[in-house]
Amino acid sequence: MTDDASPADDKGERIAKLMARAGLCSRRDAERWIAEGRVTVDGRVIDAPAVLIADPGSVRVDGQPLPQTQAARLWLFHKPTGLVTTHKDEQGRSTVFDQLPKSLPRVISVGRLDLNSEGLLLLTNDGGLARELELPSNTWIRTYRVRVFGLVSDAALAALKTGVEVEGVRYGAIDAKVEKRTGRNAWLLVSLTEGKNREIRRVMEHLGLKVSRLIRIHYGPFDLGDLARGEVREVSRRHLLDQLGGQLKAASGGEENISKRGWAKAKPKANVKTKPKPKPQDKTRTPRKGPPKTQGRGPGPKKTR
Repeated sequence: MTDDASPADDKGERIAKLMARAGLCSRRDAERWIAEGRVTVDGRVIDAPAVLIADPGSVRVDGQPLPQTQAARLWLFHKPTGLVTTHKDEQGRSTVFDQLPKSLPRVISVGRLDLNSEGLLLLTNDGGLARELELPSNTWIRTYRVRVFGLVSDAALAALKTGVEVEGVRYGAIDAKVEKRTGRNAWLLVSLTEGKNREIRRVMEHLGLKVSRLIRIHYGPFDLGDLARGEVREVSRRHLLDQLGGQLKAASGGEENISKRGWAKAKPKANVKTKPKPKPQDKTRTPRKGPPKTQGRGPGPKKTR
């Protein structure tokens, strides 16, 4: 670690976070690269991801400066089965990033979908944004259509709302309901906020059900919609700002700010007092005394002399 860039400094940004915001890698990868001695500050190798950096221009990764920071962007990708969600697979399997258009900048995924899962995968050029969107504290609901084989018990599905423990792993509340039954096959709608590794498959297996298909259709406010398999679509800036509940911060630390409460927090509704509705008027009228009025402009009664 360098003496002039220590964690005790009160200025600057943590180097792992800085690397992630530059879209170079995820924060976890940044920590690993630092441990491998691939990152230098002012020409000296650092060994701690908590080092604070005031001047991003002093950082080199594999001898190269950090990429120029850009505003955070988000894409929706319809992941097909048969792709792993990693930049480089040790087994040589095809990855999500191998299939993306060459016109996209370097992106990382928000969470993962395993090899045999499909559906909505969020991609971003901002590692800090990716990390924030993955946090369970955001309580973003992730919804899946799940095809299972076996005898589905409505009572067992309802019990998942209080959470379940499978082989020593505790899973949080899961909302699961039957969408359609065909013989011993059924389509379920499953919603959760945690999304632990292979959570749905393991929980369904615990219930005696075998998952034959798993499609993510929602991730928080973002929907798969009519996105075709393998298609990528960027979320518009306006939609991104609306859904994330605040302004995004460019990696350069420009004029945009991020709420310390996190991304995608619901905006509090204004405390506006509504005026009480007026009571409906009684349309019934009290009968008039005396002779009724003459209708129209006909002649009145004759005068007597």
